[in-house]
Amino acid sequence: MNPLWAHFEALIPPVIDTHPLGCHRPRVSDRVVFDKLVQVLVLGVMYEKIADTSSQTNAV
Repeated sequence: MNPLWAHFEALIPPVIDTHPLGCHRPRVSDRVVFDKLVQVLVLGVMYEKIADTSSQTNAV
């Protein structure tokens, strides 16, 4: 999975935080999003079944 991630990581633009107050939710890492999307596409499961709230600091 790491070689595939390396190819996709090269395509992702750098994150530039321009929020004036800096008080928005922290981003979920690109790697976590990539892993979840691959799971959904390969396994064909619904996102709700693989959702993981432990990687989010401010879960609603």
